[in-house]
Amino acid sequence: MIAHLRGTVLHKQPGQVIVEAAGVGYDVVISVPTFTALPVVGAETRLHIHTQVREDQIALFGFLERDEKRLFERLITVSGVGPKLAITLLSGLEPQRVVTAIKSQDHAQLTRIPGVGKKLAERLVVELKDKLDDFASVPVASKIQGGAVDDVLSALTNLGYQRPAAEKAIEQAVAKDKSLTENFDELFRSALKIIR
Repeated sequence: MIAHLRGTVLHKQPGQVIVEAAGVGYDVVISVPTFTALPVVGAETRLHIHTQVREDQIALFGFLERDEKRLFERLITVSGVGPKLAITLLSGLEPQRVVTAIKSQDHAQLTRIPGVGKKLAERLVVELKDKLDDFASVPVASKIQGGAVDDVLSALTNLGYQRPAAEKAIEQAVAKDKSLTENFDELFRSALKIIR
């Protein structure tokens, strides 16, 4: 089994990287956080690899961080979660936030990820909430409340901004003016100025 890969980045795009090692190009499925942290094409990289062997194919899933790989392997133990959905989960939320959402039984946070419905979110919580104690989780933050906050967050992520960056921009905008939490247009404009 391939467990680790070190080589040159030949090609990268969200969800995929091709790494050349010893003259062989390995096609590796990756999460968005791994993609954004990868070096430029032509540079050397190291990836922790999870190898999945099926009758018709061998698939490689790569992670820059060992903890992300460990969390991926924990996620695929849940019935109904295959490797592709686990990658989607890790792309929709940072690994620490996935851990926090599961431990704090935050179904709403999990169902915001494409492909995760209410039943699957419940299954993730039931099957994993007591099995993630060896992972650091982010403190359940003083989440900003307000009618416009979720809508602005959704709008920013739909525009292609990373969720953590969008959350930070909203927090900074609200820190300047608390009344923004009830006004979509004003909050959206303020957060957009900060995120750019």
